[in-house]
Amino acid sequence: MHVDVAGSGPPLVLLHGWAMHGGIFAPLVQALRARRTLHVVDLPGHGRSRGSGLPLALDACADAVLDAVPDAPWCGWSLGGLVALHAASKQPARIHALAMVCATPKFVVAGDWPQGMPAEVFHGFADGLQADWRASVDRFIALEAFGSDHMREELRMLRDAVLAHGEPSPRVLAEGLRLLEGSDLRAALPALRMPSLWIGGRRDRLVNPLAMQAAAALAPDARFLQVEHAGHAPFLTHADAVADALLDFLASCDPRPNPATHAEAGSAQP
Repeated sequence: MHVDVAGSGPPLVLLHGWAMHGGIFAPLVQALRARRTLHVVDLPGHGRSRGSGLPLALDACADAVLDAVPDAPWCGWSLGGLVALHAASKQPARIHALAMVCATPKFVVAGDWPQGMPAEVFHGFADGLQADWRASVDRFIALEAFGSDHMREELRMLRDAVLAHGEPSPRVLAEGLRLLEGSDLRAALPALRMPSLWIGGRRDRLVNPLAMQAAAALAPDARFLQVEHAGHAPFLTHADAVADALLDFLASCDPRPNPATHAEAGSAQP
């Protein structure tokens, strides 16, 4: 699995969304690199992990990323948020803070989850993949950008990113849609053992910010932030706002040394 490392300071892991790769985080990496060491992952079948034989499944992805990065907070965007949340529930000692960007524990609507997306949306994309995967991905990208104050800029950046390291595998694209459609991690939220930050775009047409608020309400130590003029990828068009929110959150979560331990260590020195 390919992981780019950039910046300096305490580590932070970044996980991208469906059909993308870690390079999509370039504006956010630029905004964070002076304060954080970014471990930017290409999930299996994406970007420079295109040759990975791993399935795009929660257990496989979470374990592979855990093997490739140090203990650190994780930040997951969209599909990457599902992987991050699953890993945090499996290995809480390795992930001491969790940030979810335009991601929820359950993407699809249900009777007790009215804020989710209609399942027909995913069925439509799945059918489109078989007929013309490029057109299907482009429709998904258009939804990601729709509603943003900077829609044209965001659309261009997303379209440029998707093919930056070669064409994505249609098999992996289909696996990703099944993962988005079938996952329900809500049961993990009340047991989360780390603080979490949920960042939504008010104009997001793929992940309803109300779903993110509902998810945050299920976790014991969670906060929700809405980026008012953003769509599904606020780190592209509002990178500084997202970076500031992440840095403030992470500063409040960073393990602090025990003053008594430092005092004892100091008194023991000659």
